[in-house]
Amino acid sequence: MGGWIAVCLERIGIMLLRSKSVSRRLAMTAGGAVFFSTRGAFADQLLEPTPRLTEGPFYPDRLPLDQDNDLIVIGDRTTPAVGEITHLTGRVLTPAGSTLRGATVEIWQCDANAVYLHSKDSDRKKSQQDQNFQGYGKFETASDGGYRFRTIKPVPYPGRPAPHIHIKVSQNGREILTTQLLIRGHDGNPRDGVFRQVREKQQRDLLLGDFRKLEESKLTKAGIPEWSCHFDIILGQTPADAQEG
Repeated sequence: MGGWIAVCLERIGIMLLRSKSVSRRLAMTAGGAVFFSTRGAFADQLLEPTPRLTEGPFYPDRLPLDQDNDLIVIGDRTTPAVGEITHLTGRVLTPAGSTLRGATVEIWQCDANAVYLHSKDSDRKKSQQDQNFQGYGKFETASDGGYRFRTIKPVPYPGRPAPHIHIKVSQNGREILTTQLLIRGHDGNPRDGVFRQVREKQQRDLLLGDFRKLEESKLTKAGIPEWSCHFDIILGQTPADAQEG
């Protein structure tokens, strides 16, 4: 009898280990875009945290007056920014798949002429800078953990062959994560020194987003591509977690 019970327990243990392994692989699918809210033995390990990546030298040193989530139009101006419009959406999640409310998501990037909203860059390239591109925006997540921005599709620039959008997540005034979003499949990615600092392919995949052309948009039909990208941000630890720990 005791031997039969031992065999049963061993089989149950193997099934649980397999379940954990499968869940971990599923969590890596599509660069972390697939997420689960399943509660159970391994719920806290379902999602791989988004890797950290350098803030870089061009986080705005003079934040614009307009800091909303629409980087295409500044204030009440009627002239939009130059570039291919991109609708960036996603959710801020914990590794267990639960949403994070009240998180501030900031993004910043260079304009279509490869100029950042930073004095060390824009002061040198004043004549090149797109004065109608906001360059920076922020959004506070609600109960669904969702964020959304309207911006331009990122472009490469000298020194960074991989187009990217910088992202920073904070909560209660404390920074949680700084990372970057890159375009999946772009030919500049393998040559980008910052991206190559992430050694493991699985980790690099978590920084890539699928930029999908909106075929039915009026702009796309007129010959100016318009894009959408969904990028979930998975946090390793929040300030609340740290306090509980």
